[in-house]
Amino acid sequence: MIVNFAHRFKVIKKIGIDMKQSLSQSAQQLLEIAKRAGAQSADVLVVDGTSISIDVREGELEHAERAEGVDIGLRVIQGDRQASVSISNLSKSSMVEMSERCIAMANEAPRDPYCCLATSEEFVTDWDSGKLDLYDSSQAPSAKYLQEVAIRAESSALEIKGVAKAQGASSALSDVSIHLATSNGFSGGYRRTSHSISCVAISGEGLNMERDWCGESHSHYASVPSPEEIGRLAGERAVARAGAVRPPTGFYPVLFDERISSSLIGHLVAAVNGASIVRGSSWLKNYLGKQILPAGVSLLEDPTRKSMAGSKPFDAEGLAAEPRHIIKNGFLEGWTLDLSTAKQLDMISTGNASRGVGSVPSPSSGNLQLSEGSKTRDDLISQMGTGLIVTSMIGSTINPNTGDYSRGASGLWVENGQIIGPVNECTIAGNLLDMLKNMIPANDARKNLSRVVPSILIDGLTIAGK
Repeated sequence: MIVNFAHRFKVIKKIGIDMKQSLSQSAQQLLEIAKRAGAQSADVLVVDGTSISIDVREGELEHAERAEGVDIGLRVIQGDRQASVSISNLSKSSMVEMSERCIAMANEAPRDPYCCLATSEEFVTDWDSGKLDLYDSSQAPSAKYLQEVAIRAESSALEIKGVAKAQGASSALSDVSIHLATSNGFSGGYRRTSHSISCVAISGEGLNMERDWCGESHSHYASVPSPEEIGRLAGERAVARAGAVRPPTGFYPVLFDERISSSLIGHLVAAVNGASIVRGSSWLKNYLGKQILPAGVSLLEDPTRKSMAGSKPFDAEGLAAEPRHIIKNGFLEGWTLDLSTAKQLDMISTGNASRGVGSVPSPSSGNLQLSEGSKTRDDLISQMGTGLIVTSMIGSTINPNTGDYSRGASGLWVENGQIIGPVNECTIAGNLLDMLKNMIPANDARKNLSRVVPSILIDGLTIAGK
């Protein structure tokens, strides 16, 4: 059943920009107002976006929401002090009040000798956001179509034998334009779209229910897998977990399935973030230039990949976003830095600044690609003998200073190189540095994702089960 969206949509609409005025003009207008109000230096980030999300359950619309509007953020730097303010009303009077408030806040803020804008020599001067193919210019799916897609995904999951029910399915899209301008000359922007479909299925009943899901998001509408495929995978994964038991306690090999292996690399990426290094709260703080992955294994960050969520022509400070090796042939090449953390470490920014409209820049990573191995996932399962394939994780206890690792897990138990059945309610533990140094990557990474990470075999972890 397709409902009347005019009556069922929850609409969030902000007072925004006059459509006759571009984002660039609004940014420049705010910069001029801030300068007249006494700002020594400043930058402005403007985000104009529209999003639609649809949730269905049991073939019926459960929730529908549309949000649209413009947000604008001002950061003012007064010597060695800074502050930021954001608003969603771009009238001149609001900009004046915003500027005065932000300047007053900056004048009273704690001293920060490392806050700064990029210099004109550091700004990227030549980019082509069109080459990144971040924006889908084709007709965007309608709200009714998104509902149909979600219903089809849910129906597909329910067709899988053993699926008791579907917890629901969702479909969403967004269209966002971003513009950054600084008081010392940088001005640039780009536009991106995304479309996502997800579904959650449940097998079993009562205390024996098991849940799993599938979902994907892409910049182009046509790149998202069919809702039938999303639903089928969610259903098959839920059924595969039916009848799960707790595994034995002991020290066993653990294979991180491709679905969740990027979380392991995520802990590594967090440890090389410049903010963690500056605070001294990273288990990798003393490993710059040292080997932390097996020989021949590299980790590449590439913000220039086409149609990827982590791609961009420049970072949140106007510096070029370029490919770089975080790890090359096993050795840690460098930290992930914005201008502030780079100054604190006496290094050069890696062009990794990120920020929201109401915050100051901080370093973050986007598209990642880990080197693949020569063996298939099945090869690694045979190689591991007896152990655990992790397909789902909950909770996280990571000691940022030592890298000690402990997470709740569920998945499949392997004996003599063969999968014998599902397991759950267990904990896996080890030390991240030891784990990464001895990992074996498979060759099953999905190239259409922002983070291209294959299944990863860790030779031995402590498993706490029954």
